[in-house]
Amino acid sequence: MRLLIAEDDPRLLKTLIHIFESNKFIADGVSNGADALAYAETEEYDGLILDIMMPHLDGFSVCKMAREMSGRPIILLT
Repeated sequence: MRLLIAEDDPRLLKTLIHIFESNKFIADGVSNGADALAYAETEEYDGLILDIMMPHLDGFSVCKMAREMSGRPIILLT
């Protein structure tokens, strides 16, 4: 299963990627909403994990636009 993780705190992003990869997921990480949306548009992900407060685009905006592209699961972090 391939996941996209969007989190603007570098330490938390690194930790989340490590946790998911340790549990046999493939995880890509980005640090802002614009990159998250670009990755979601161009890559095949089984799910998205989005921070709510990110630079460029917030998690709610990315969630809304990603939902219009596909019905994949999305988790919002607060």
